[in-house]
Amino acid sequence: MTLSTTDRSGARSVAADPRREALWQVLAAIPPGRVCSYGTLAQLAGLGRGARLVGRWLGQLPDDTTLPWHRVLNSQGRLSLPADHPAGQEQARRLLDEGVIIHNRRVNMARYGWPDPIETTSR
Repeated sequence: MTLSTTDRSGARSVAADPRREALWQVLAAIPPGRVCSYGTLAQLAGLGRGARLVGRWLGQLPDDTTLPWHRVLNSQGRLSLPADHPAGQEQARRLLDEGVIIHNRRVNMARYGWPDPIETTSR
């Protein structure tokens, strides 16, 4: 899934960064009605503790992207975008449309978090 971007001169180029490609692949895998934190998304994409990098790259997505950017929240399950900002309103609307319950701009990560925690057996 290659994402084309526009540089400052207006020329379109293809984002060939394999780290971004890995991020877009993981982001695309988040199912409707589920959410993921920036940090978990970074780890799954092989970016280690790159939660802030994930946030920066998500902020650079074009307006017409089909990637589910709205399914990414902070580690406490809070919507990071301001409630009075159009993108923050769009994120909340999209999540509600997918059946995600939002209370005080927060989502229950235990209920809606993705991926499911790996079950461990105690010995």
